[in-house]
Amino acid sequence: MNLTEVKQSEHADEKPGWLEIVRRQVTSLRYGVVQVVVHDSQVTQIDKTERVRLENLARENQLRPTGEPEVWKQNRTSC
Repeated sequence: MNLTEVKQSEHADEKPGWLEIVRRQVTSLRYGVVQVVVHDSQVTQIDKTERVRLENLARENQLRPTGEPEVWKQNRTSC
């Protein structure tokens, strides 16, 4: 038995299967990041950050900018 086989057998009984969790998180993303946090050689946390690409949203929904947001207008006049 080589070192790789030993490490695989040590982790074979891990639950719930962090690698499967990472796979599910990755497949659920269109744009974003899945980050695996490790402490003392153990996976302790999995973070998912999803991004919304506005140029794609505009293209898909055929949205066009309509001018300045009202908040920008208010901030400019209050100075």
